[in-house]
Amino acid sequence: MKLIKIIAFLILSINLSAQENRPVLDIMLTNYEYPYKVSFLNFKSQNQDLKMAYMDIKPNKTNGKTVVLLHGKNFNGAYWKTTIDALTKEGFRVIVPDQIGFGKSSKPTDYQFTFQQLAQNTKAVLDELKIDKIYLLGHSMGGMVATRFSLMYPETVEKLILENPIGLEDWKLVAPYTSIDKNYETELKADYESTKKYQNGFYYDNKWKPEYDEWVYLLTGWTKAPDYPKVALVNAKTSDMIFTQPVVYEFQNLNVPTLLIIGTRDRTAIGKNNVKDPKIAETMGRYDLLGKATQQKIKGSKLVEIDNVGHLPHIEVFDQFIKPVKEFLKP
Repeated sequence: MKLIKIIAFLILSINLSAQENRPVLDIMLTNYEYPYKVSFLNFKSQNQDLKMAYMDIKPNKTNGKTVVLLHGKNFNGAYWKTTIDALTKEGFRVIVPDQIGFGKSSKPTDYQFTFQQLAQNTKAVLDELKIDKIYLLGHSMGGMVATRFSLMYPETVEKLILENPIGLEDWKLVAPYTSIDKNYETELKADYESTKKYQNGFYYDNKWKPEYDEWVYLLTGWTKAPDYPKVALVNAKTSDMIFTQPVVYEFQNLNVPTLLIIGTRDRTAIGKNNVKDPKIAETMGRYDLLGKATQQKIKGSKLVEIDNVGHLPHIEVFDQFIKPVKEFLKP
């Protein structure tokens, strides 16, 4: 047992050293290169001048269809690279925005974050590009944004894919509320070790691979930047948005062909760590049950469950993820 602990400590030390040797990221990620060219939409929202980053990747030979990929809370558009490559090979144009508050987009600390607002901002990007019909794929928090977008702009969304979306249950019914101030204090303390521990436990079932470090770097590489407190406050506000604005009650109102891709090992649930009764906590984030329940709520939807896979099928088991995606999106 001691030997195992020593090995684990040495591995962590090596990883920490590797992270520390990488550049400190600024909060707009100007010193981090995305897999494709990044453009910006400059617009005014809530009386603020903002810029929203997005990648617009066109295929060599188009099939006339556009797919929009929406990232999760702990991510940005960069983690969609393999998905982008696979979809463009099939002839799809792919649009990948960074939501306001994330990635290379503006980090306004006095912004009211709502899923309606994020959906409206996403629509503004599409309007700028003169795109009026899309296939929409959202992962994690992006699944909540995609659901809201589909309800607000049903004439725009031709097909909807939700990959391990959060918001499939109403956590505030069982978990105590954590204030934005308290979340902010927690975010200020974020570092490589704590972030990796969270992702390893919740996302990967403690089966860490070296390639996952990139997504930890993108979350913690800016913690030593002088204006990181802005990111911390935005993170606290978006956590509050996720906790207080569930979409679970509105799945029944969707009227678009929908595919659910669910890694059944996923146990992601906001506020789970604050639930004192372990029996109640154990019922939260049960994606092996939530996927089936959600499929029943969305009329005519299809469910693809991937066993022994966590929160990120498109990272953990890409081949098993992309196959049903391509089949569902066939024009």
